[in-house]
Amino acid sequence: MVYTVIAANGDLVDGEAVRSALALPFDQPSLIIAADGGLRHLVALGMTPNVVIGDMDSADPAQLAEAERGGAELLRFSPHKNETDLELAVLEAVKRGGDVIRIIGALGDRFDQSISNVHLLALPELRGCKASLVSGKQTLSLSFPGETVLTGNPGDTVSLIPVAGDASGIVTEQLEYPLRHETLRFGAARGVSNVMLIQQAKFSFETGVLLVVHTIGRA
Repeated sequence: MVYTVIAANGDLVDGEAVRSALALPFDQPSLIIAADGGLRHLVALGMTPNVVIGDMDSADPAQLAEAERGGAELLRFSPHKNETDLELAVLEAVKRGGDVIRIIGALGDRFDQSISNVHLLALPELRGCKASLVSGKQTLSLSFPGETVLTGNPGDTVSLIPVAGDASGIVTEQLEYPLRHETLRFGAARGVSNVMLIQQAKFSFETGVLLVVHTIGRA
C-alpha cells in the first residue's frame, strides 16, 4: 500500500481532517505529489514533493527549482492538454502504486474547478483505491453500490448525496436518521446532515453513486 498526498492549487483550509491526512504513516511507503501550483501548499507545510506535475503555469519558478534540488521529479505537460493538472496528478499517483490517496487544496472559490475535482473521484482508474478530497474538517469521497464503513466519532456529520441520478436500496446502520431500503432522489436534499451514533457506521445501496461528506463533529 502506498499512501499518497496530492496538493492541488485551490484553497488549503486547515482543520483536523487535513492534519490527519498529512500525518504520513511511518510503517508503509508514501508518495507526495504537487499538482502544479499546489506546490505552494507543500512549501508552506515544509513538505518536499516526490513529483511536481502539470503545465507549470501557476507554480513559482523559484519553488520549482528548490523542489528539484530536493529530489523532486518535474513532469511537464503542454498547456494544450485535455486533463487538468490535478487529473494528471491523480493518474500519476495510481501509476506509481498509490492506493490510498488524500487530496488537499482541491476546493476553493472556483466552483467549476471544485466540482470538477469532486468528479475526478469517479475516474475508473481510481476503482479499488481509497481516494478522497480533504478540506478543513471534511472528507469527501464517492461510494458505489455495495457496503461502505464509516469510521469516526459519535456526533460526526455524514451527508449522502446522489450524484449520478437516483441512488436506491439504501440501508444505513448506526446513523441517527435511518434509511431502510430507500431511495435518495437526485436533486433532493434528504441525505444531508445525518449523524454518526458510534465510532463505526455503515451503509449499503444497490444502484447509483453517492457523494459521502464526512465532517468531524457537528457541521
